[in-house]
Amino acid sequence: MRSLFFIYIFTILSFSLDIVEKYPSYSYVFGEFDIEDEYLYNSNFNTFIQKNHSRYKNFYQHSINRGGYLIPTFKSMLIQEGLSDLFVYLSMVESGFQADAQSIKKATGLWQFMEATAKQYNLDINSNFDERLDPILSTNAAIEYLHKLYGDFGKWYLAMMAYNCGEGRLQKGIQRAKSTTLKVLMDEKAGYIPKETRLYINKILLLSMIGENITLGFGDTKEEWNQIYGDSIVQVEVEAGENIASIAQSIGVETKKLLKINHHFKHGSVPVVLPSYKLNIPSSKIVDFYTSYKLKKELSQQKKSHFISHIVSSKENITKIAKEYQSSLGEIIATNSLKNLLLEEGDILIIPVTEEIFIEFSQHI
Repeated sequence: MRSLFFIYIFTILSFSLDIVEKYPSYSYVFGEFDIEDEYLYNSNFNTFIQKNHSRYKNFYQHSINRGGYLIPTFKSMLIQEGLSDLFVYLSMVESGFQADAQSIKKATGLWQFMEATAKQYNLDINSNFDERLDPILSTNAAIEYLHKLYGDFGKWYLAMMAYNCGEGRLQKGIQRAKSTTLKVLMDEKAGYIPKETRLYINKILLLSMIGENITLGFGDTKEEWNQIYGDSIVQVEVEAGENIASIAQSIGVETKKLLKINHHFKHGSVPVVLPSYKLNIPSSKIVDFYTSYKLKKELSQQKKSHFISHIVSSKENITKIAKEYQSSLGEIIATNSLKNLLLEEGDILIIPVTEEIFIEFSQHI
């Protein structure tokens, strides 16, 4: 019996040393998530790593191929708001960096928000757009939510558990276990927290070690580094009703790529509910945006020094009116200080137009 015990201990130590050798980043990862080094010798954790390291290396690579461009932006946002940049791997586990990911329970987006939680953290959801699909806005909401969970439970690994299984379920598990220690809560036989949550924590730890091996310079090639830390994204303001394909063309980006980082706009165009919206673009295209897109818009608006009054007829909408006068939705909204785009028959709009259009319509009066 004693010999079997020593064999068991020796096996665990061998596995743990193997983890240290494969993932020298483990110490940094554990520290960022408030996990004590002794968890390295947890038998269930060791078994998970041994069985799944190849599988999750593939998952990591697929996630990077799908949305690796998000990592620099997410890490920067997390750090600026006082969180560890390693929470980027929570998003990777949640969605595989698939911006429009949706679970069976209807959790949606890169951070997998349920609709009720999304609205609680000021993410708008309507027929025109779903801000859970916006990488910047959803990340801001996730940051706020994680801060709240940390405030409730006091450890980052507990915040991650609550993110997965809910605050109430975690609180019940802690009360049953009479402990907040990771080793105790992760006990499979006791089942203090759901199996899904136990797997969730181990997935985040494994993916963090895989990713941070590269970030900290333990990777095999520089190609891995460049693949992640290529182009990040920034937000710019665009007018209502803009066509995303036209913007893509003006700044020299493939339409497919621009749509990929703006999944929250459901129909390939900017909605017309508000005067302006935030659009995500590659950070390397910020100069092109302000020279090729924004400047042209401003020059175009400067030419519109004339105004025409328009009486809204039945079944007319603001998009049709803007097209008729070769104006833009943003200009009409701003000129008339519109609070919404619901027009009624008999409403009078002031339309900014060029001199040529003014003369053309004047001739018909």
